[in-house]
Amino acid sequence: MKSRETLIRLKKFQVDEKRRRVAQIEGMIADFERMSAELEREIQTEQDRAGINDPSHFAYPTYAKAAIQRRENLTRSADELRGQLEEAKGALSEAFEELKKVELLDERDQAREKAEENAREQADLDSIGLMRARLGVIA
Repeated sequence: MKSRETLIRLKKFQVDEKRRRVAQIEGMIADFERMSAELEREIQTEQDRAGINDPSHFAYPTYAKAAIQRRENLTRSADELRGQLEEAKGALSEAFEELKKVELLDERDQAREKAEENAREQADLDSIGLMRARLGVIA
């Protein structure tokens, strides 16, 4: 049983690690989306200040061009992270299923052991009862 308990602890640890990974990726996506929105506001502010909204215009603000590139990079990175998030969620689901299987096996084994113990106790009580009955008949 000691090895089963160790296996359960290992599976719980793996589930916790996968949960942390999912949360980490979700946090990174949220950060990238927040930074992208901030850049969008900065781009709009810079365009309003310059009075030029066309990035191909020769006088378009350099800062706005750089901010557009950073925003696109953040969006691309967030999209890549979404793919990783789906993989991480799948791995979490698999780890959780493995944990449940091991826990169910452990519960089944414990129930079997309890039934065996109860049967032994009942057999002992039956033998005591038989002995008393025999002694009562003899006396």
